[in-house]
Amino acid sequence: MSDFAFDDARDAGPPQRRRNANLGSAEAEEIFMAFDTRIVRRFAGYLKPHRAAALAALAAAIVSACAQLALPIAISGAVTAATSGKVDGHRLDFAVGGFVLAVLVFTVASLVTQWLSTKLAQAVIFDLRRSMFEHFQTIALAFMDRTHVGRLMARLQGDVGALQDFLESTTSTLGDIVTLFGIVVIVLVMNLKLGLLTMLVLPALLIIRAIWLPFSKKTFRKARDTSSIANGALAENINGIRTVQETRREAMNFELYEEKARDYRDAAVESAFIARLMTPTVSILTGLAMAVIIVIGGSEVLNAQLTLGAMVGYVIYVQKFFDPVNTLSMQYTALQRAMAAAYRVFEVLDVPLTLTDKPGAVEITDEAPTIEFDHVTFGYDAARPVLRDVSFKVKPKQIVALVGPTGSGKTSIISLVRRFYDVNEGRVLVGGHDVRDLSLQSLGRTIGMVLQEPFLFTGTIEENIRYASDATHEQVVAAAKAVRAHEFIMRLPQGYDTPLGQRGRNISLGQRQLLSFARALVIDPKILILDEATANIDSFTELEIQRALKALMAGRTCLVIAHRLATVRDANEIIVLQAGRIVEQGLHEQLVAQGGLYARLYASSHGSFDDLPGEGERRADREVMMT
Repeated sequence: MSDFAFDDARDAGPPQRRRNANLGSAEAEEIFMAFDTRIVRRFAGYLKPHRAAALAALAAAIVSACAQLALPIAISGAVTAATSGKVDGHRLDFAVGGFVLAVLVFTVASLVTQWLSTKLAQAVIFDLRRSMFEHFQTIALAFMDRTHVGRLMARLQGDVGALQDFLESTTSTLGDIVTLFGIVVIVLVMNLKLGLLTMLVLPALLIIRAIWLPFSKKTFRKARDTSSIANGALAENINGIRTVQETRREAMNFELYEEKARDYRDAAVESAFIARLMTPTVSILTGLAMAVIIVIGGSEVLNAQLTLGAMVGYVIYVQKFFDPVNTLSMQYTALQRAMAAAYRVFEVLDVPLTLTDKPGAVEITDEAPTIEFDHVTFGYDAARPVLRDVSFKVKPKQIVALVGPTGSGKTSIISLVRRFYDVNEGRVLVGGHDVRDLSLQSLGRTIGMVLQEPFLFTGTIEENIRYASDATHEQVVAAAKAVRAHEFIMRLPQGYDTPLGQRGRNISLGQRQLLSFARALVIDPKILILDEATANIDSFTELEIQRALKALMAGRTCLVIAHRLATVRDANEIIVLQAGRIVEQGLHEQLVAQGGLYARLYASSHGSFDDLPGEGERRADREVMMT
């Protein structure tokens, strides 16, 4: 589903203010899932390296549960010893000592359980996050093109967080099970009749729980969905704040966000009410059980059939009985959430790596590699080709320029050279080898790229220039000087140590582009690809760097995409693309003489193929199928 949902036209009714686009995505995801042994086995693989920590945490939880079970016994013994006809000091001291020891063991074991559980959960989640990040680093761009980034972030953060919360409480769940069964055995052994009467409220609790669970799932799911929608709308508005302010959409976007925030508020209140509803229910059932014990147990104490100490111990056990029952029922809901979260996480991890090195992948050894397209047909959606039967060759140390209307396939060509995608038909060769036979590392070392929209990472200017290499400071400075970036860098307060904000927005767009030039050049690539690299640089700056580019492209095989004629006029060959096909090919003078598309642009007053009337309409747009 697209991030924007356009309103349908109204056939009738008074004119209304149209909402041109809704913020965020209303797409929902399942947050509950039944127990699945396949997911459990898969997740157990992440627990395997931490078996010692897991066993230690489980052992500590069992010790904590046993100590908790011993507390009422110690209290019962102390009360019995103190209220008997003749006070047995030795027995009383023993009971008090046992109570103190049980408290100490319970406290220490509980702390150890929490510490080990948290440590175990963090270790497992660290491995899981690392696996996801490593997978995202190598996943095909085709998958990223059709996947909403917000969904991926939700899985990296929200779903992994749900698994972490579940893991941290899993070991204590075993303690709750031990506590529950221990209490059942003890109360039945202490007094079979009272024990059976106490158990009578358990079916009522299970029935109430079964009725409550479907309503809780519905409200929890609604709260999760509305939260996701509201957060997505907020993030989208922040990312597009320049467009919002430019088009004066603040009021309408406020209305759209207020609507989503109000939905989330109502859903959150409803889910909180449903979640708290079980607490008074359990309290009522506990009160009923206590009433039965006090009435029947009290009469047995009066008739000397039950000691007061046993009665006190029994009351404490009944009070504790419903705590693990309630905790385990809530943990079952958490288990279902964790199952759904694990399913979505593994769904991402199972996305196949379609662009991998084949066995025996070779390295590029040519000092000046060639680039060749051999009858290439390609489409981001195979049914809608962007390139159709394209063939050309870039000779060693030659500069070839690609020009054409927007959507003609220029960027697709350089993406195929770098093997961001694989062709549908034909071959792309670099250095005489099909790129599918070359190692991805070799392609990365051989090809330097500068894209139209430079992406700078958080860090210093020097770290960004050195991003793709192990260059020294001197090499970084040399690359910056070559692209005329050194002067503006030195004018900054901290020079090359100047920290860049998010995506480098504390410097100008042209300056960011110059840094991306330096980043590509510092690796000294054998092939240099410039994807409309001067599009965001003003004419004065472009004149300065044109001389640097000529020197830097000398001795390299170069593929240049540019809309400005000054950038491509001196190329060894110009390839003109339209609707995914090569329509003209040759030198600047030859193309002008042919009187075709290139000549019409050159003869017009326009400075770009994008500005040529009618040409932009006949293009093979890149189609992205959003999932």
